[in-house]
Amino acid sequence: MSRRRLALLLSAALTATLAPVAVAATPERKGFDATIRETAYGIPHISGQEFKDVGYGYGYKLASETICVMADTYTTVRGQRSKFFGQAGSYVFRGNGATVNNLNSDFFFQQVIDDKRVEKLMAAPAPNGPLPEVKQLVTGYVAGYNRWLADVGGSKGVKDPTCAGKPWVTKITELDAYRRFYQLALLASSGVALDGIGAAQPPHPSAPLPASKVDHEQTARLLDEQWETLAIGSNAVALGKDATANRKGMLLGNPHFPWIGSERFYQAHLTVPGKLDVTGGSLLGVPLVLIGHTEKMAWSHTVSTAFRFTPFQLTLVPGSPTTYLYDGTPTPMTSRKVSVQLQDGTKQTRTLWSSHHGPILTSILGLPIFPWTPATAWALGDANAPNFRYLNHFFEVNKAQSAKQVLDVLKRNQGIPWVNTIAADDKGDTLYADISVTPHVTNDKATLCNTALGHATYAYLRLPVLDGSRSSCEWGNDPDAVQPGTFGPKNMPFLLRSDYVTNSNDSYWLSQPRQPLTGYSRIIGDEGTARALRTRSGLVMVEEGLAKGGRFTRQELQDLLYSNRQHAGELTRDDVVAMCRAFPGGLAPSSSGPVAVGTSCDVLAQWDLRDNLNSRGALLFRRFWTRAAAASGGTGVGLWKTPFSAADPVNTPRGLNTAHPQVVLAYGDALNDLAGAGIPVDAPLGQFQKDLRPDGTSTPYHGGPGGLGVFNAMAAPWDAKKGYVGRLPHGSSFIQTVSFDGDACPDAQTMLTYSQSTNPKSRHYADQTRLYSKGGWVKGIFCEADVKRATLSTQRLRG
Repeated sequence: MSRRRLALLLSAALTATLAPVAVAATPERKGFDATIRETAYGIPHISGQEFKDVGYGYGYKLASETICVMADTYTTVRGQRSKFFGQAGSYVFRGNGATVNNLNSDFFFQQVIDDKRVEKLMAAPAPNGPLPEVKQLVTGYVAGYNRWLADVGGSKGVKDPTCAGKPWVTKITELDAYRRFYQLALLASSGVALDGIGAAQPPHPSAPLPASKVDHEQTARLLDEQWETLAIGSNAVALGKDATANRKGMLLGNPHFPWIGSERFYQAHLTVPGKLDVTGGSLLGVPLVLIGHTEKMAWSHTVSTAFRFTPFQLTLVPGSPTTYLYDGTPTPMTSRKVSVQLQDGTKQTRTLWSSHHGPILTSILGLPIFPWTPATAWALGDANAPNFRYLNHFFEVNKAQSAKQVLDVLKRNQGIPWVNTIAADDKGDTLYADISVTPHVTNDKATLCNTALGHATYAYLRLPVLDGSRSSCEWGNDPDAVQPGTFGPKNMPFLLRSDYVTNSNDSYWLSQPRQPLTGYSRIIGDEGTARALRTRSGLVMVEEGLAKGGRFTRQELQDLLYSNRQHAGELTRDDVVAMCRAFPGGLAPSSSGPVAVGTSCDVLAQWDLRDNLNSRGALLFRRFWTRAAAASGGTGVGLWKTPFSAADPVNTPRGLNTAHPQVVLAYGDALNDLAGAGIPVDAPLGQFQKDLRPDGTSTPYHGGPGGLGVFNAMAAPWDAKKGYVGRLPHGSSFIQTVSFDGDACPDAQTMLTYSQSTNPKSRHYADQTRLYSKGGWVKGIFCEADVKRATLSTQRLRG
């Protein structure tokens, strides 16, 4: 046989081998089949053969524990708050702290509905639209949620008195679920301007121009102060093989998210054999794990400093307040008439306006700093407006097994809406990344395109306000960006290291002090500036741990959080004691006259510098520091003896300036605060720091304000009559420490501080809260054999 003949025969055989073979498609199984095994503290382990099965079990269990919060949330994204709660009422969007009027909120979300914005994103091909597996999870989630509601007989069968029998507790649709996802995508962008967008109306064409000149610096200061009060944050520490005793990765995840409302976490374990095995916490209504671990990788998130939006200042055509100039050409705004049903059954209609940059707005976080005048209007450019990529991101991370794979997912989807990512794996690699959706505004563009207000806001808080009348001031583009107008991964900060990375809501700059990240645009974060006390505290504790023992164990990483060290006290307590003992005649000045210091100097001297339940002196110092810190107006100038140095950013500034008049007055004012609330100066913290819930459940909790450098940050609200007793709005929430030890079962400990359920009648309403109060943890259950041993009840759910 000739070589040519042989070659032809081999080619034909190979072609036949590689040719597609017709295989009968496996028909999709109808219905749902989920197995739910519950372990201690109401943690469900949900498994099924298909993604829709796992979604079904998740929706069922979530509804059973959080139905009132979820029903309220779906009422919001349906644009029906005025109908059920009254148009004059308001609610707090807990994820960003914004207080929103019901009617304005309804107009915002009704416009989203009328525009079919969510439907368009659902229909888009991946990565911009949801993957098929994500759609299956959501289909199951909605069916499971509705199944639970049907099983209890509808709203009349709900046991939670908050919403039992209420007409707004109804079945949901898949559109409702995706609208909730969209609400979360916008949390740090349009979500801070719901009022300002929903209420924006043009002035009369003949209205006079503003008479007074605007103080842009004052406006920027106000916005900066308001932005700082949001205070939603997190800590995360990832230790690599060079920093752990077993030379494998380890993670501490410690988000400081709301204890109230829809931005709580729900803990679950989701398994589709051979396809998905992940456990952790999810924001309510999202049937994916957002913070957790797989077999070989653990990850968490911290709120990023990058802005997700920029306002654009529009120059209006005289006599036509809905027409703006764009490159000198008059350009009409687009409009949409939106109707909302009111509580009395009537409807109110409002016309909402947009430029090509985005919707017209008049306020952010309740500050009316963008007035619509005959000369000027303001539009919000929202980088997350077209972002459903985050759903695909989390689905892929739920399957990832290494830090490098997480980085690949970040680069591929570019969908993270407003957080940093911190991860560790069993190979001992760690990752820090702020590859998140950010408007492409370079420093040069900000310099060229900022308006007068923009120059002020950019100086104070890095927020550009761009000239919307010039095409040259549109957001830029990167060749590696999935979404036009955003930065691509090459222009976003990230680190892969084998020792450690960490973040506590400051910028990327010192995520690893040995390798500072520099050279990025200011809209992403600042560089070479003082770090917050909580950031410094975390870095100090990690470095001390490495210096003492060289390597961390999982227990030592847990202890780092529960140590409740207070860094402000560590830096300044001795200075405060010396000041106290030097007051003439033992009388401290105060805003209302001299106050006897009594035994308070000795109490502070003996304080253990922690915010533990039994810490005596913690309450006095907290009141002092809260007042003394105001001496700097939030800048730190005047408060410290040794100023910040970029050459020593972890240890500066330091040394309290006890010569500052406001620092001096702060001590006497703190004594008056305690006396007014009936608190002895030596009272243990736990006696006057308690989470008090509407049903009367009261639980003391350890930890303290992050602003004082407490890593275990709790945003304890001060009540002048009761101390720190009241509803805790946010703080440490879903905590996890995860270590890998070479087998298929990660060594994990978790704590959902506020517990699984929002229903006061549930046994899981405060069970983990009580455990947290005692300094306890919940053992992580992941491997099948462990799940079997720990299972307390099993439910087979078919539908």
